[in-house]
Amino acid sequence: MFDILLNVIAPVLLIGSIGFFWARRGYPFDTNQIGVLVTNIGAPCLVLDTLASMSVSPETFGKMFLASAICHSTFFVAGWAILKASRQSISAYLPGLVFANTGNLGLPLCLFAFGQTGLAHAISYFVLSTILLFTVSPQFASGKASFSALPRTPVIWALIVALGLMFTGASLPEWIGRPVHLLGGMMVPLMLLSLGVSLARIKLHSLKVGAVLSVLRLGLGVATGFAVAALLGLEGVARGVVVVEAAMPVAVFNYLFAVRYQNHPDEVASMVVLSTTFSFLTLPLLLTVLMP
Repeated sequence: MFDILLNVIAPVLLIGSIGFFWARRGYPFDTNQIGVLVTNIGAPCLVLDTLASMSVSPETFGKMFLASAICHSTFFVAGWAILKASRQSISAYLPGLVFANTGNLGLPLCLFAFGQTGLAHAISYFVLSTILLFTVSPQFASGKASFSALPRTPVIWALIVALGLMFTGASLPEWIGRPVHLLGGMMVPLMLLSLGVSLARIKLHSLKVGAVLSVLRLGLGVATGFAVAALLGLEGVARGVVVVEAAMPVAVFNYLFAVRYQNHPDEVASMVVLSTTFSFLTLPLLLTVLMP
């Protein structure tokens, strides 16, 4: 189990380190431009490629979609209350408490821990998480509650196409599927390189804020995951997937949105890295409890 966790988390930290030392050497890196590229091309292609390649029954999809909806609603209400009471910036930090790394970390973990069945359940949870991440999180980061741009958001259309393929059993033509797969593959490394560049310029006070909010994100995620699984009567693989996905660290995309709108990017970067690091310490125990 420790080897599996190391093989999933260590690559994340290593790629981020390349970005860190790249910036330390003074090489150019346009973080804003990379964020636009990833958001408009990399993410839609990754979502379409991942969802279109899996076969999920409507019953499974509906059950996990509901669990995801309840978890995210709980994160939103609890996170808002915590930040309001502590007088911290809601627009800057609430996305980090709500939107976790359910994709490039959560999906591999569920596959390694629960097999192909676990991956199918995790993707069903991941669908709503992705929709919310790319629609709600930018609204908070920008400080503007406008949803007029949603019809022009590429990831929404990618999800519509992917869900159509999932429920009809159709597949993308190979001449489309291959470039979609290649373009989706650029998303994660570019995100992590951007994160490392920001960390090269991070201020010490950012670490204190990031550490506290990272602990809150992980603790809230574990508690909510177990509660929602009990509420819906989930057992076995479904229970394990809901808890694991809910307990994931802060999504890297929250950092990219913070950079794009210049909304406390250093603090959000520290939340991403510290919560990912802390999860390396907590996940072995959590998976020991959840795995049969």
